[in-house]
Amino acid sequence: MSSLKVTLGILASGLMLSGCMQATTYEATNTAAFKPHDKELLAKIRYTNVPIPEPFRRAIVDYHRKEAPGSILVDSDNHYLYYVLDNGKAIRYGITVGEEAMAWSGVAKVGAMAEWPAWHPTQGEIERMGVPSFVAPGPDNPMGSRAMYLYANGKDTLFRIHGTNQPEYIGASISSGCIRMTNEDAIDLYNRVKVGAVVVVLEPHHGDSPFNSQLALQGGGSSVQ
Repeated sequence: MSSLKVTLGILASGLMLSGCMQATTYEATNTAAFKPHDKELLAKIRYTNVPIPEPFRRAIVDYHRKEAPGSILVDSDNHYLYYVLDNGKAIRYGITVGEEAMAWSGVAKVGAMAEWPAWHPTQGEIERMGVPSFVAPGPDNPMGSRAMYLYANGKDTLFRIHGTNQPEYIGASISSGCIRMTNEDAIDLYNRVKVGAVVVVLEPHHGDSPFNSQLALQGGGSSVQ
């Protein structure tokens, strides 16, 4: 009888694990979708294009929330951005987010989009970081390859989703509040999203990813995707 209980316990444990463990399909960068100008500028970068840790690589995952296809969800706690697809799926990207004191949260829309944008730092960034008031577009511009400008109540929030010249910080909370992606992922998202798309940025400590990226980096915790 005791051996039967052990066997049933093992089977139950296996079923529980199979229920929370789901396959993650990682996506390689499709450079065929890059424009000649993209390839030209990416070939001129001076930053080190470090490999992204596996938990933050672009992947197609199950999506359990109710946002409509074509919308974006940002989970700052776990450093993920989701682009919602049909049929309960989403494309998950690893991101850099702002320090909690400088992070923005709420519901916005993509109000404008730009390829290889210039950087116009805010007055606060100029004073805090000692940067110039204008940085021309280019491969080493902090705005990177693409920018999607977030608007709320018809006004520019001054927060953006954009590329980066510091891919080594994907998975960290060090920006001035903007949402950074690798330049390759920024191009990928830009090619999918439309002006007017809804962007939901969750409040700090309200992360809603079933996959805990920090535990995954440490080699512990239950991966559910």
